[in-house]
Amino acid sequence: MKTKLSNHLRPLLLCAATLFGACASSAWAAVEPLDRVVAIVDNDVIMQSQLQQRVEEVRQTFAKRGAEAPPSDVLQQQVLDRLILENLQLQIGERSGIRISDEELNQAVETIAQRNGMSLEQFRQALAQDGLGYEEAREQIRREMIISRVRQRRIADRIQVSKQEVENFLASDLGQLQLAEEYRLANILIPVPESAGSEEIDKAEQLAQDTYRQLQNGADFAQLAASRSASENALEGGEMGWRKAAQLPPPFDSLVSEMSVGEVTEPIRTPPGYILVKVLDKRGGGEQVRNEVHVRHILIKPSAIRTDEESRKLVERLRERIVAGEDFATLARNFSEDPGSALNGGDLDWIDPEALVPEFRAVMAETAAGELSQPFQTPYGWHILEVLGRRATDASEEVREQQAQAALRNRRYEEELQAWLREIRDEAYVEIKL
Repeated sequence: MKTKLSNHLRPLLLCAATLFGACASSAWAAVEPLDRVVAIVDNDVIMQSQLQQRVEEVRQTFAKRGAEAPPSDVLQQQVLDRLILENLQLQIGERSGIRISDEELNQAVETIAQRNGMSLEQFRQALAQDGLGYEEAREQIRREMIISRVRQRRIADRIQVSKQEVENFLASDLGQLQLAEEYRLANILIPVPESAGSEEIDKAEQLAQDTYRQLQNGADFAQLAASRSASENALEGGEMGWRKAAQLPPPFDSLVSEMSVGEVTEPIRTPPGYILVKVLDKRGGGEQVRNEVHVRHILIKPSAIRTDEESRKLVERLRERIVAGEDFATLARNFSEDPGSALNGGDLDWIDPEALVPEFRAVMAETAAGELSQPFQTPYGWHILEVLGRRATDASEEVREQQAQAALRNRRYEEELQAWLREIRDEAYVEIKL
């Protein structure tokens, strides 16, 4: 007597047969393989399932934009080329030891969710609606982060900016425009119709002057903008975003450059009506003041032969010896394990606090000039420090040069990236199996 398979078990067995290749019996229908290699890329492969998934994602992107996707054969080839380049960069990242920790990945996922105005749970739900699993999305983000770091390392070495190029950029009209001070502005527009008579114009002017008086007396700019302004950004409190003076019409271009943050212009008549502009914030341009601290320190690191507690006690004894009158610099040369400063008596010279780790920066901020800190710990080990002085320096020229160099490097980045991608593609072993 033959045993019959129940209807609900047969699909499971068919699936198992497909997975393990158990197709010997003529009783089973021919089964198509679940996956296959479509490209060999150096030491890795690209599977048909990867290609199909990415093609479908691209089709959905086109559909959301209301655009027509390229023909299937063209789209498939473009996607495969993209996958090959991604695979090569991931292999470079693997060989270079680039790793993304779970903590970094979690932070990146949370940042993406926040930028889209979602909680983490809402982000999960949005992914599910697009047919993408949360773990699958995390893996895709991880790959993108690795590729980004590979590019940062490889492209940075290819871009060289000379001092002469920086000077030429700073002297050019384009450079001066790009590095000019920017203003975050808000406006209120009291409209005046084109065909308005003198009575309507007077009424609009009176409303504008009344608005200005209220603002001078402390009224909230955003509230008045929402209730009185005819500008399209009225409901956003009149926010205009960041603008350079050169992007504003006269006379606002010259007015804002002379205004302080929080100031409001008097009503100015323009073709659309009376406009009041407020400076909400400023950035870039002008004088760049940098606060610097002259500091020296002694660092003792825990090791295989000295515990963390022993390191702390040694720092305490060194501090006691300095307080008792011994020379800080001599003790630093003899005991400090900071190779960058020990030979200089622990002197770090004048330094920007932002260049230091938070723990060191916090203790330094609390220590008065001429005083010795209590022992404290950073990721490097145990320290004591002495603040020798503080000063504010004009770093405007240095900052402008750094901004110019960054602008020039950014302009060359895409060109160098494309050249590098062509190189790694040409040098790789790639065999297409389609």
